[in-house]
Amino acid sequence: MAGPSQPQVTDEVWDDDRVKSFLEMEAYSGNRDFHLLMRAYRGMRPADFERFLPFFIDANHDLDATDDQGRTLWSIIEEHRQGADFIALRKKH
Repeated sequence: MAGPSQPQVTDEVWDDDRVKSFLEMEAYSGNRDFHLLMRAYRGMRPADFERFLPFFIDANHDLDATDDQGRTLWSIIEEHRQGADFIALRKKH
């Protein structure tokens, strides 16, 4: 939950440059492709994530990248409340 110093923004417009900026993030450790997907999932609304996926694929990143425990983003988020929306987007690609 956002505190008083960090109000939650839900109607912010994301242009393509902002969506693509997630491709430039560095991985903390482990598989970079997995890390990029996780950061995009955590930081984007489904509509923005849908726009992100073609950029991710065009940059030759792996949609089925795994973390250090061998899990894909999709297997991790399948039980998240909002996860189904993102998994549906994965199935389109």
